[in-house]
Amino acid sequence: MTSTSRGLDVSAYQSAQNWSALKADGLTFAFAKASEGENSRDARFATHIKGIKGAGLVAGAYHFAWPNQSAAKEASNYTAAVKPYAGAGFLHWLDLERYSDGRNYKGRSAAQIKAYATAWIAAVEKAFPGQVVGIYTSASDIAAGHVSSGVPLWYPAYPWGAATYARAEAAARPKPSGRTVTIWQFASTPLDRNIAYMSPSALREWAKGDTDDGPKTYTPPKFPTGLAPGKAKPSAVTLQRALKAASYMAKSVAESPNYGPKTQAGVIAFHNAHPQYRAAGKKSDPAIGPKGWAALFRLAYGK
Repeated sequence: MTSTSRGLDVSAYQSAQNWSALKADGLTFAFAKASEGENSRDARFATHIKGIKGAGLVAGAYHFAWPNQSAAKEASNYTAAVKPYAGAGFLHWLDLERYSDGRNYKGRSAAQIKAYATAWIAAVEKAFPGQVVGIYTSASDIAAGHVSSGVPLWYPAYPWGAATYARAEAAARPKPSGRTVTIWQFASTPLDRNIAYMSPSALREWAKGDTDDGPKTYTPPKFPTGLAPGKAKPSAVTLQRALKAASYMAKSVAESPNYGPKTQAGVIAFHNAHPQYRAAGKKSDPAIGPKGWAALFRLAYGK
């Protein structure tokens, strides 16, 4: 079974939670709605995010998108709302979903919605250098081409109604339009429940974002001729690009010639999702072998 982490997300619709008790019950991460559109702020964001951070959970926030408004103004609204709380390890999400009446998508083509999302992400990445920025969005949005490749995906789909974490963990990982899902929101009642496809330790490492300029802690394996794509071992930069394309590393991580902690965390996340490629007997394997590299390459580039 793939290693996962358990999480919740909340907004003004939910009352304050006992985050410490939830952490003791196995919760690893939690996200709170911060803002919407160009000017709106969530009334309970401060209460929620202070509780989440105070309990020591992996914390994050999301902004509900209005693609027919200004991406720059919406990013500024979000940035101002989360800035007091967005320290190291904070995750940022654009909630890109259509209102039932379509009012937030009205007058916008698929290309314009994608351009809006790309601009919002770029603005938030600039405001919080090195931090992870991703998209929460539906299968229909993904199929419509609203999401660029390589963006971490937080994906909602509710096949069972009020389901347990154990049921979601035992199910197959969703693949909407063939895309790799980083986090699956599998239930919306009684609260929005999520699983991330990383172990708690790997999730915390991934959430750190930043650059991969740490020390080289292991020597990358020598690949037998013909087993790896291109018939050569991947350089650190080549590996980082593939990890990003397959959503196992944040796009915001700077390329580096070192097999540092960020690269290793990405490889661990890949192995957690595909344990058949990690070294026998290892629960956290930071070294990618030739068969794993070939599989990662196919996931990243469809080759």
